[in-house]
Amino acid sequence: MIPTVSSQLLLLVLVYALLAFLLLCLLLATRWHWGVKAAAVLLVTGFYALSHNTLQGIAGWPSDDALPQRFVLLSAVFDEPSPGRNHPGAIFIWVNPMKDNKPLEMPRVHRLPYEKDLARILGDGIKKARDGNTQMGSTEPVRGQGGFAWLRPTSNDKLQLKLSDLPRAQLPEK
Repeated sequence: MIPTVSSQLLLLVLVYALLAFLLLCLLLATRWHWGVKAAAVLLVTGFYALSHNTLQGIAGWPSDDALPQRFVLLSAVFDEPSPGRNHPGAIFIWVNPMKDNKPLEMPRVHRLPYEKDLARILGDGIKKARDGNTQMGSTEPVRGQGGFAWLRPTSNDKLQLKLSDLPRAQLPEK
């Protein structure tokens, strides 16, 4: 049996193949200027590449989006850098975003650049979670650089990650 996401991606590929075939038939049967035909081919090809990159997030690929401000830490995997292979390394972190102090239903995996301090913080959090203390995380922008924040490039903005024990649910009195 094909998993649901894989079958959806297979269906998407078949739909685009049909669209490309119909475009080919249309372009061979018309007397449009060659520039219009080339633009149509480039438009369909570009749209396919754009949608493929966009849909990778649906298929379970890690997101490069910023971490949510508050989340429940589920797990983390550390891919350490290797200068010999020119590999920068990464940290893959599974989180449940929180909204109104409740975790959302669907977890999400995020890819973060490898940093030794961040790996240490997350490693300690995973150990605590395995001991039964669910970890709640929060992100804050790193303070320190003066000046106007809107003038600095956004790629240099680093987040400070903090982990703490998730408060235990209070049972109502009898």
